[in-house]
Amino acid sequence: MEAFLLVRTAILDFAPGACVFPGGSVDDRDGDPEIGWAGCDPAAFGDLLDVPAERARALACAAVRETFEESGVLLAGSSAGDVVHDSAGLAADRHALLAGSVTFSEVLRRHQLVLRADLLTPWARWITPEASPRRFDTWFFAAAVPPGQAPTVPSPAEQAQEGPGESESGTWLQPAAALAAARAGEIALLPPTAATLRELAAYPDVASVVSRRGPLPPRLPRVVLENGQARLHLPQIAGG
Repeated sequence: MEAFLLVRTAILDFAPGACVFPGGSVDDRDGDPEIGWAGCDPAAFGDLLDVPAERARALACAAVRETFEESGVLLAGSSAGDVVHDSAGLAADRHALLAGSVTFSEVLRRHQLVLRADLLTPWARWITPEASPRRFDTWFFAAAVPPGQAPTVPSPAEQAQEGPGESESGTWLQPAAALAAARAGEIALLPPTAATLRELAAYPDVASVVSRRGPLPPRLPRVVLENGQARLHLPQIAGG
């Protein structure tokens, strides 16, 4: 089993050069009720996340949209039993979405697609430490790449047309290999990314990952002082 990681561009203010999962912020339009939805209804999805249906809809849409924007993988299909098999054919829509000339709702409607919320496995919720000057309330989801699709990062030429990108490259790594590379100083991982990779390393295959279900209590790291030095104390997670 491997995880797809993006390498953030060196010019970014936040976590330059770090290896991260595809993702981003919830957009105001992600909660649009006109966006087609397949799988468990938003209320049931909200029960998994312990949030209202409207919030669950926005979170799922943001996860699918950002994954499509940043990696080209689209978790959508023409119906509940279908999924896009060749997202490369939607490259022009992806570029238009990145450029801000279309909305995700318009892309799905144009191709008569519905969001496949059932392909998202709620994994964890991380909240930035209270001492951090920039704070995030972030949901992590796991998903298998649909057959026929393959993650891609926009080329430098494409990024030049769309504006500065957040990622300069992408790579597949086994979770344990990514953690070993971080320990060796070969790559940089943010604490929630490293924690998630440790959890993934405990699973034998993709099927066992995407079938995982369980409570998702918020994980709030704390900054503690030891011998005059600040250290980040992570909440107890599976895998140590």
